[in-house]
Amino acid sequence: MSLDLVEISPKTEPPVCKIIDYKKFIYDQKKKQKAIKSKAVKVVVKELRFGPNTGEHDFDFKLKHAIKFLQDGAKVKAFVFFRGRTIIFKDKGEILLLRLAQALEDYGIVENMPKLDGKKMIMIVAPKKKN
Repeated sequence: MSLDLVEISPKTEPPVCKIIDYKKFIYDQKKKQKAIKSKAVKVVVKELRFGPNTGEHDFDFKLKHAIKFLQDGAKVKAFVFFRGRTIIFKDKGEILLLRLAQALEDYGIVENMPKLDGKKMIMIVAPKKKN
């Protein structure tokens, strides 16, 4: 078994070095990184698509889905998609998204207010933190 002189922390004064097996050192480093990565919280983003003239029943149906997604801890990205000439109904789309935000007040916090991005008006709602 061959041992190597490995620099452990180069930023300290003086730099710290150890005589250890370099391959084992690298293996342990990778193992630590993997453990840190597995403990990180993965954010899930669910999308809800509306049209500018979405009906009341469709809105309620999608609202129930949004509530379920937020309760499960996922973010909700709601957007109104404008096709062709429907872009003239920008105000209807914004009203629809603000109505959704108001309905989701108890379950989530609006992260991004509705804003137009090309042919889409996008709003993001994050779940409220559980106590």
